[in-house]
Order: sequence, then C-alpha cells, then structure tokens
Amino acid sequence: MALLQLRAPVDYNAQQKAFEEFLTDFKTSPEQAIVDGLGDIDIGEDDEYDFMDEDGGDARRQRRKPTHKYKDLLRELADRKISEIVIDLDDLAQYERDFNEGYKLVESVEKNTKHYVEILSRAVDKLMPAPSIGISFKDDVLDVVMAARVKRNLSQEEAADREGDPLVAAADNMFPPELTRRYTLVFKPRTETPDHPVKALSVRQVRGDHLGSLITIRGIATRVSDVKPIVQVGAYTCDRCGCEIFQPVKDKQYAPLTICPSQDCKENQSKGQLQPSSRASKFLPFQEVKVQELAEQVPIGQIPRTLTVHCFGSLVRQINPGDIVDIAGVFLPTPYTGFKAMKAGLLTDTYIEAHHIRQHKKSYEDMEVDPLLMRRLQAFNQSGNLYDLLAKSIAPEIFGHLDVKKALLLLLVGGVTKEVGDGMRIRGDINICLMGDPGVAKSQLLKYISKVAPRGVYTSGRGSSGVGLTAAVMRDPVTDEMVLEGGALVLADNGICCIDEFDKMDDNDRTAIHEVMEQQTISISKAGISTTLNARTSILAAANPLYGRYNTRLTAVENINLPAALLSRFDIMFLLLDTPTRELDAQLAKHVTYVHMHGRHPDIGTGDEVVFSPQEVRAYVAQARTYRPVVPKTISEYMVKTYVRMRSQQKRAEKRNENFGHTTPRTLLGVVRLAQALARLRLADTVIQDDVDEALRLVEASKDSLAAEDKGTNRRALNASSRIYNLVKGLADGGACRPDDQEDDEFEDEFGVELSMRKVKERVIAKGFTENQWLAALEEYTDLDIWQTAMNGTRLVFVTAANAEEEQEEED
Repeated sequence: MALLQLRAPVDYNAQQKAFEEFLTDFKTSPEQAIVDGLGDIDIGEDDEYDFMDEDGGDARRQRRKPTHKYKDLLRELADRKISEIVIDLDDLAQYERDFNEGYKLVESVEKNTKHYVEILSRAVDKLMPAPSIGISFKDDVLDVVMAARVKRNLSQEEAADREGDPLVAAADNMFPPELTRRYTLVFKPRTETPDHPVKALSVRQVRGDHLGSLITIRGIATRVSDVKPIVQVGAYTCDRCGCEIFQPVKDKQYAPLTICPSQDCKENQSKGQLQPSSRASKFLPFQEVKVQELAEQVPIGQIPRTLTVHCFGSLVRQINPGDIVDIAGVFLPTPYTGFKAMKAGLLTDTYIEAHHIRQHKKSYEDMEVDPLLMRRLQAFNQSGNLYDLLAKSIAPEIFGHLDVKKALLLLLVGGVTKEVGDGMRIRGDINICLMGDPGVAKSQLLKYISKVAPRGVYTSGRGSSGVGLTAAVMRDPVTDEMVLEGGALVLADNGICCIDEFDKMDDNDRTAIHEVMEQQTISISKAGISTTLNARTSILAAANPLYGRYNTRLTAVENINLPAALLSRFDIMFLLLDTPTRELDAQLAKHVTYVHMHGRHPDIGTGDEVVFSPQEVRAYVAQARTYRPVVPKTISEYMVKTYVRMRSQQKRAEKRNENFGHTTPRTLLGVVRLAQALARLRLADTVIQDDVDEALRLVEASKDSLAAEDKGTNRRALNASSRIYNLVKGLADGGACRPDDQEDDEFEDEFGVELSMRKVKERVIAKGFTENQWLAALEEYTDLDIWQTAMNGTRLVFVTAANAEEEQEEED
C-alpha cells in the first residue's frame, strides 16, 4: 500500500521570490527608523550653510541615506571579505509588516528552519553579484578552485543554450550548489514577538514539538571539543573515464562511492574505480559543545540535563568551557547507526545545530558600561563615601558584617597581576576564608558573590573531589580521543570560585587547591597527558570550626583544623562568631523579620545612603578593573616599616602563646593587593597611604576577630575606655595610623610613638564605639599621662609605647 502524499502547505517558489525581494529591497539606518516613527520629518539636514560641508558634506550625506543592508552583505560576500551571512528575523518581520506580503515568512522560517536555510541559500546564489576583485596569490586555494568551478558552470550553461539543449541536460555536468557556496547562512532569532518577548529555554523545557524549529536555550558550556574538519561535499576522480564525481553529504555518517556512476562508464560497462580527492572536496570547521542546565534551572532532587550543540563554519571557537551562553539553533534528531542502532532500537538522539551564539555573562573586559550609570556612580565617588555604600550593597539582606563585606568588595575588584620580564607571574587575585559558627550567613555571602561575578562558580566541599575541582580525563565521544574536561577551578578562570564547607573536604582533595591559590595554574599528568591549565581565579572559602561551634576554652589553632600551609595562602581570614548580645540580637531579629515580610532589605539610614543593585556593582567593578595602580616610593618605604613592625609584633605574640597564623612575605603581598584594590575603587592610578592603612585595618580586623574570643570573659569585663585604650595600644604596637609626613622612627625612643589623631579616631569609631566614648577615653588617659595630644590636636603621642618596647627587649 502506497503512503499518502500531501501537498506542501506553502508555495516554496513564491516564498523564494519573496526572499529575493527582501534581500534586494530591505533598507536600514538608525536615522531612517526615527524618521519613520516621527513621520516625514527630515532631522538630518540643516538650513544654515556650513563651511565644513565643503569637504565632508558628501560623506556625511551618504551616511544619512538609508542603506541596503543585505545587498551590501552580498557584495562583501562576492568579494570574499566575509564568509557568513546572518539573516536577522527582526528585519524580516519588519519587512513583512511594511509590505504585508502574506507569505508568513518569519513563521515559516521558525517552524521549518533547516529547509529554509536551503531556500534562502538559493536566493542568495541567484542574487550574488559578480566579484569586483579578481583572484590573486593571496587568496585561499579553495577560492581559486571555486572561481574555476563557477566559470565552468557558466560555460556549461552557454553551451546548453547555444546547442539548443535544455538546461536540465547540462545540470548533470554542473557542480552541486553546496560546492560553489563560499559562505555559511545562519538565522538570528527574533528578540520579541507581537505578544511577548522571546525568552531562552532551559534544556529541561525543550520538547518534541520543537523538532525542526528555531529555539533558543540558555546554559553553561561544560565541554568543548577540538575544531575538526567535517566533509560537506566529497569529490572523487574516476581512473577510467577521468570524470569528477561529487557526493553531497547530508547525514552524520555516509558510505563513500567506489564505482563510477558517470554516463561514459555506464555505456562502456567499464565500472571505473573512484579515487578520493581531498583537495577538490569541501570541508567545514566542526565543533561539538556540551551545554548543561544552570544551577537555578534544576529542580530539587534532579540532576542537571545536558544537550549537545553542533557548531559549523564561523560559529566555532566562540564558546569556552564555563561560559554562560544563549544558543539559538535548530533542534534536530539524529538516529543511531551501526552497533549503537542495534542496542538503542527505535530510540534517536537529539542535538542543536547552532545558528547564533550570545554570551550571557561576559567577562569584565567585554562588558559595555552605561555612561549614565557611570556618571551617577562617579558622583557618589566624589562625595567620598562610595566605598562604604558599595560594601553595604553587597548582600544587603544580610545584617551587619561590614568589614567582611568590604573585604568581599575588594575580592571582586582584585589587585594588579604583574608579568615580570623573566616570565614570572605575580598574582593579583585576592583569596579570602570565612570561618564561623553556623547561621552567620556565610553561604549566602558566597552565593551572592558567585552571582555578581561574571564568571562565578559555587561548589561545596563535601561534594567536590580533587578531579572535580581541577580536571578529569575523559574519552571524547566524537573523536574517541582522551581529552581533558575542566573542573570548577578551570571553569572559574578569570572569575571567582566559591567553595562552601571547606573544612569538610578530604585532605587529598584540598591539596589540589594549593597550587591554584598561589601559582594560579593546574598541573596535570594523567593518561599520557602532561599539561598545565590556567586557573586565574580568586578563592572564596567558607568553613566551620572543628567542633561545629567555636569553643572559647580552646585556642584559635585548636578550633580551626586547617593546615598552616593553606592558611598562609589566604590574604584575609575572618572569624564570624554568634555571640549573644541584647542590642545586636534585637537589631538582627528586626532585620530578618523585615526581609521575610517585605521580600527586600530595609532602608539603611535616613540620609543619602543608597543600595546599588548587583548590575550597578558589577558595572562599577568592571570600570575599576581597567585601572592599574602603582605603588610610589614613599608608600613603599611606609609598607616596609609596617611589615617590619608586624614581624616584631608576631615575635612577641609567639612568646605569649597568643599567635594565630604567621606573618610571612605572603602577608606583605596581600596588603599590597588590598591597597591596589582600594586604589582601583577610587579610580586612581596611584596607591596612597590611606589605601595602605585601610588594608592594614582589614587585616587587623580579621586578626582581632580571632583574638577577641581567646581572652574570654576578661574582654567583656572591661569598660569602653579600657577597650579603646587596648585598641590604640595595639595600633601603636603594630605601626598603624602613623602620620603621612612621618618619614622615619628617629624620635620614637625619646618622645614616644606618634599617631595621627584623625586615623586613630576613624579606627575607634569603625570598631563600634561612639564619638563620646572616644572623647571620654582620650581625656581620661590624657589625665593619666599615658598619651598626650600635640600639634593643635592633630597628633596623639603614645608616651608609654617606647618604654614598653624597651622592657620587652630587656626581657628577651
């Protein structure tokens, strides 16, 4: 019984003519679009005579005229300047609205995309103008072969017309159109339909009714294969009759021809053998990409689904592992062949043939910052409080932790990565570790940072193996070769890798991070593959203390069960503790209940303070990362003296058994990176002393968070004045808050340590004390002759500091 035959629902010949008219007549220009919207108002001409028009007036008027977009593309295509023609479906929809053709071109293309690629290619072939540039020695071999083939086709047509034979008879001797096309035709999807904007689908939302249609999916690229040539037209040469035979390849697999099918061999019954000719064949670049669902698209309890994407021609090398992309393409089935078909039965596999790729989350270098937004942010920058406002804008739904948020803001900005002349690389990325009790919102901070960063990867320590963090060796299903598939650290290259539950990781897995944190590379020696992968990423880790909660009866070293070699690689370590305090607990409870009731953060303050959105924070960070601040000589000397004091302070703390973590040269490099990040936030090219002081303050704040609980109840028993005195005493011992114009330490032994009153006051108020408490403590200890004010109240001379150091040296 014969199958039913249905006529095509549309007239393809009429649609091809409509496509030819579209390619010929479509005009586009920004000014023309405005003119169409306002009516026939000419906004491009001026009534007054302009002397500048004598030279550039013709060119300016030429730019104002509407241009034939696709006609110009065909001209560039014929002259071999481009190799891809993109048909924007928005243009096609506008053309349909203006001329009301009634052919439903856009709808037809979206429903049956694969077939309309061929129809539009025929229209392009028919309208292709003659090249205005001849073939030269600079052109590719394929261009020379193509030009000869086109000339042969023309001669065949002329011979058919001259001899009176129909053109169909000559078509048997013509080259197939797939061979003479020197371009790739792709469709760019519509941005919006008349009803609603077009939204990208997740892999889970792709259904069977999408087969053959143009769809857009959003996902993260997990594996990208090498670029390989795929045959599109196979060429053979007969050893008997000398005919050239071409075999267009449409499927994934094909059987090469062996017996010559030409007319000469059939008449002579010679059955000539065919020899493959690779030079006369046509190959396309081919690349296979595995796209996985995003984390927020996966339902709870499900594993993320993947989809295969095939990229051809000019679409290869546009996706890297770890990129979040929107891919528009044709959803097609591919049946199993060979032994797989016997095993699969009636099942078929599916893939997407890519047509248009858009990077969804670009890197900082590729971001286009809105000028109006930058002017608004720079207005806040001139007011001097942008640093605090940006820090409070990081996870505003989380209460408190201002110093931690400032450190995370500097993590987003980062320092300056340097390449030394001999090839040595000094990292500029900042690594931060957050230790703390359960329920202090460590994981929420990590989630926020991974979403703000253009390339942010969030992973958990217990579910991450060493192979999953670095790279796994797998067998490529396309080429059957051993390839590397990058892990979380490779996917976060030029971004931030957030690792939660850092303390739950196995020691063997945690050692994979050591090389990444300092050298920013991953060395692999597996399955005969020895290579080094880039992992230029910042590490943001969150961990709990050894016993679940911080035990105040034990030292910090006993509470935090991490090796010293790993801790020294972190620039800043914060200890977030959940200590019961009536005032803070009440504020925290009000904040949390407000967020749950209203679904947003409460307003901070009553002044001009604002909360920037994540897009605004990302845009300002992108602008700040374009600067490369340097450290001048005076600031370098100041940092050297500060580092020496920090080393001597650590030596004294070791003798008192109060030391946690060692002050190493990595500590100095961390201060340099933090200072450069602060200079970047100011959009400056030079580091100043205030940047270094703020960096030192953050480092000391992280150490104070560790030391505050070690002293237990004694710290809580002190009044405000005594705590302020201990704070200022620590600043004097550490060498912080020194005046900007103080060059050396000549007068410290004679008169005492001299501090800047402004900087000391800022440090005290930043610790949560009020201005009245600071003035009371200043007056109290001035009366006790422990410190004195000098130079009209701008200096604070710490009289007892020098004597204390002398006593300590005598004890040593």
